[in-house]
Amino acid sequence: MSLNVDRTIEDLDQSMRELRSALRGIPFRAGGFKNTHDKLTRAVAHLVVLLDASRATFRE
Repeated sequence: MSLNVDRTIEDLDQSMRELRSALRGIPFRAGGFKNTHDKLTRAVAHLVVLLDASRATFRE
């Protein structure tokens, strides 16, 4: 199960990298998108930290 946690963290990291590269050149300050994007990145970062910290509880 710990392997699944590692894979999930890596997938989340890759998804956030793809989001960052997709946003290059887009004026995302319009319409409050910047605020939504910032909230999303903070929430995902918090999730990754919690998953990493609880990795020991997911051992098989």
